[in-house]
This record gives sequence, C-alpha cells and structure tokens, in this order.
Amino acid sequence: MSRLRLYLALLVLLLPGLCFAAPAAELQQIIDGWYEYELRNDPARAYSLGVKVQGDRRLPDVSAASQQQRLQRARGTLEKLRRLDSESLDRQERISRDILEYELQNIIANIRFGAYQIPFTSDSGFLVDLAFLPRNLPFRNAANYEYYLQTLESIPAYIRQNMANMRDGLKRGFTMPATVLEGYEDSVRAHIVEAPTQSVYYAPLQKFPQSVTATSRGRLQERARKIIAEKVVPAHGAYEKFLLEEYKPGARKSIGAAELPDGRAYYEQQVRYYTSLDISPEEVHQIGLREVARIREEMQNIIDGLGFEGSFADFLQFLRTDPRFYAGSAEELLKEAAYIAKRMDGKLPALFGRLPRQPYTVEPVPDAIAPRYTGGRYVEAPIGSTRPGAYWVNTYALDKRPLYVLEALTFHEAVPGHHLQVALAQELEELPEFRRNLYISAFGEGWGLYSEYLGEEAGFYRDPYSRFGRLTYEMWRAARLVVDTGMHAMGWSKERATRMMEENTALSKHEVHTEINRYLSWPGQALAYKMGELTILRLRARAEQTLGEDFDLREFHDRVLGNGAVPLRILESEIDAYIAERSRTLQARNQ
Repeated sequence: MSRLRLYLALLVLLLPGLCFAAPAAELQQIIDGWYEYELRNDPARAYSLGVKVQGDRRLPDVSAASQQQRLQRARGTLEKLRRLDSESLDRQERISRDILEYELQNIIANIRFGAYQIPFTSDSGFLVDLAFLPRNLPFRNAANYEYYLQTLESIPAYIRQNMANMRDGLKRGFTMPATVLEGYEDSVRAHIVEAPTQSVYYAPLQKFPQSVTATSRGRLQERARKIIAEKVVPAHGAYEKFLLEEYKPGARKSIGAAELPDGRAYYEQQVRYYTSLDISPEEVHQIGLREVARIREEMQNIIDGLGFEGSFADFLQFLRTDPRFYAGSAEELLKEAAYIAKRMDGKLPALFGRLPRQPYTVEPVPDAIAPRYTGGRYVEAPIGSTRPGAYWVNTYALDKRPLYVLEALTFHEAVPGHHLQVALAQELEELPEFRRNLYISAFGEGWGLYSEYLGEEAGFYRDPYSRFGRLTYEMWRAARLVVDTGMHAMGWSKERATRMMEENTALSKHEVHTEINRYLSWPGQALAYKMGELTILRLRARAEQTLGEDFDLREFHDRVLGNGAVPLRILESEIDAYIAERSRTLQARNQ
C-alpha cells in the first residue's frame, strides 16, 4: 500500500472521532479566547490569579472606546458560540457553553444601554474595587510589591476614565439618582489623607515577608509614600471635586430605572439577568407580595407565642430599641459572629458530602466603607491564595446591628453560605477556570438565603427572637421583590418603599435606608436572593417527593453546588437529571 493510500485509510478511520471532537475543541478555543481577552483588559485581576499580562497598564481600560471594542469582541464571540454544533458536546461542555452565552448577552446589553456610565452603587463600584487592591493582590516577594506600586501609579488614569464615562452619562441623563448621592463624597474623603501612611493603600507596606530585604523595604516604603501623596490622594481629590461640582448637581431627580433613557427595556434586561429567568417585573412583584403575606403570618405567630401586648409595629420598635439585642462593643459583635460560625462548622458534615479545603476568617468591614455598607458580606480569596476567605461584619453604628439577625447573617455570608459555595467552586478543578471564578447572583444569593433556612434544620434559631430574626431576613428578601420592582417599574416613591420595608421587617431604620439606596443604585440585583431561594426549595421538594425515603440531603446539596455557579434554568435541568438518575438506580436495585 502506498504512503498516500495509507494516510487516506487512516483518515477514514479517524474522521468520525475527529468530527465528534471538533466542537468540543472549538468550544474550548472560544472559552479560552474570551477569558484571556477579559484578563488582558484587567491586568491586576489577572495578576491576583497568577497570570502575568504584558504591558504597562495595571488597571482595566474602561474608556468609552474600550467599551465599544469589548462590545464588538463580545458580539463576535457570541456569534461563534451560536454557530457551534452543541449536540455533540458532553454535559459539562453544554453547561459551559450556555453559561458563556448568558454572560455575553449581559455584557452586550449593559454596554449597549451604557451601564458603564454609572460605574458604582451606593456601597460598591470602581472606588471600592480600588480600595480592595491591598487585599486582592499577592505580597510574597519584592516583585509583588513592585507590581503593586505600578498599580497605584495607574489609579489617576483609571479614575479619570470613570469620570469621563460619568460625564457622558450626565449629558444624556443616565445617572445615579440624586437621593442616593447624599453623603457619598464621605467615602471618597476617606482616601484623602494628610499622611500617606494613613492611606488604606499603604497597608501592605506596613509588614513584609522575610523574602524582602531591609534595604528593599525602605526603598519600597519611600516610593509608596511618594506615589500615594503625589498621585493617589490628588486623584481622589479630583474625583471628590467632580462629585460635588458636577455630578451631584446634575444627577437625575427621578429614582426608577424606567426613567432612564430606554429605561424600561434596561430594567427588564436587568431583571432577566439577575434572576436568570425569563420573567417580567410585574410577575416578580406578585411573587413578592405573596411571600410577604406568608412570612408576615409566621412572624405574627411568634409574636403571639411570646404573649407580647401591642401591635406588629410596636414589636418591631421594641426590637429596634431594647439594648439587650445589641452588642456593647465591636469586639463583642465579632466574637458572637465567630462563635456562631464555628458552631455551624461542626454541623457541615451532616449537610454536605464535600467540603472545601480553604478556611475563612471573621473581620470587621473596613472603616473607610463601613458607614454606607451593608451589615455583612463575604469577601473571597483567589484560588491558591495565601489568605483565607473573609466574613465581614459591620461594626459601625453598633446600635443598628441587632444580634437577633446575626445567626441568619452568618449562615448566609460564611457557612453554609457564600464561603462554602465559593470555595467549593474554586476547587472544582475539572471545570474551566472561567466557571471556577464565576459568580451568578441568582444562584449565589439564592444559595445564601437557602443557607439561612438550613440553619433551622441544623438546630439553630432556638430563641424566639432569633427565629423572628431569620424570618425578618427572609421578609427582607421578599420585600425586595416588591420594592425593587415597585421603584424601578411601577412608579413607587422612595418614601413608599421605605415604609414598606420598615413596616414588615425588623431591620433597623439605618439598615432600611442603606438597603433602599442600594436597590435604587443597583436595579434588579436584589431580586436574585428570593428568586434563587424559591427555585432551590422547589427543586428540593421535587427531589424529596420523587425519591421519598431514599432522598439524601447531603447528596442533593453536593449536586446543587457541584457545577459551580449556574443560571437557575441550568440548575433545574441538572437537578431533574439527578432525580432521574437516582430513580433509575433505585428501580434497578429493587428489581
């Protein structure tokens, strides 16, 4: 047989396998191409993940021109994805394809609507991201510190780009509501310090690993002080001036997203993205009203059981003002949160078959952002990091941080909530890296709220006040469905939304004010929690009903978390597949 005929014969034998493998290989190329592109545009994030990006720039290019380039890249990637033959992909490959499509659709929509022209919320955004740099970047050797100082030098250009985008938003009326901006400049002033050593950006220079010599330490510290004093602080000063003289005076007086240019379509898109469901604001609103009524009845039952004499409003006032429900010091609040978290650690083996290796710690919310920050939050650590995840507890205004909600807060933010969920996802080494680092709000926040419910099954909330606290947190998330859609799609005033929250939850009035501003500044995101939790509970009920006595809670939880963060429709498909698999196994065993 000639060599040519031999090659042709081998090609005929290999062709079916090559055709089958081609879509999977093409998908991997599409995923890698997009992920690499995103990391190239955010060098500091790439560096925190152990990926070195070439070039002098250290922070993202967020200019209007760059946004259009990203838009075109996202559209091209989405087109390639949709041309792909998905039938020959395996289960995990199809999930990866669908998740990337979901993310690309949102990126395209946000840029098309110009969402980058409002680059912050009431308690997060580009300025907060900058303040997280000392925490997110590695500091193992002198080279890491050099990179960090180069990143600090990039801050002025990055702030200028965001200011330019905000000016473009001002010109067309696409701005943050003016009411959200009251006192917002205080969060900027926290970075305008007299001495560079007082800056949050100087914190990594206070302590060095042994690998950095004394000579290098002195040189790095001197350079850091110079950069902070001459570049970083003036850049924040320019931003404060812009806020006070241009942005706040020009910000819109309306509050709803529907009042923005093309606002109704924008809000509907945000609802679909943050719930990961094909659902309208009106449908979400009605679900919220039903949930509020159900939870309110359960709360009233607790009040009646306590023999409290007075109205529902009287009971809420009692909870908000009685000193027994508040910590006397920041240390006391942190210790109580840590104790609750540690007790839950001991319950986890009964709830999960797989637990993460990465530990977590309990820390206060940084002073610079605490006044406008929520009651607590989880801050993840990058894969392979030398630091743990962190459960942040807000110790600002202690008389507004009730202890009766601390169990629910801890289960949501630490374990079995966000720490367990995020750390497990990062350790799913069989998944593409973009999925291990992905956070989908409906899944993540739905799991967090479901975790509050799990606390009850794990034996917590033994005190009627803490049970009421769990319900008030659930009510808080149900009320979000009502007030978010109310303000952004149905013409509700801020005052009406505030009353609704104050009259139905035991949150302090300070927290209610903080939360309402958060919803106004971040349309649709607050819907993720309750819609996600309702989906997980519905899927669990389906599994319990179908599998009966053979239902295994640990196995169910492992399957929910086993793919990392996914849109809710994918989660439903995965749990349905799990139920079918278990049913077939049980049938085969019983034959």
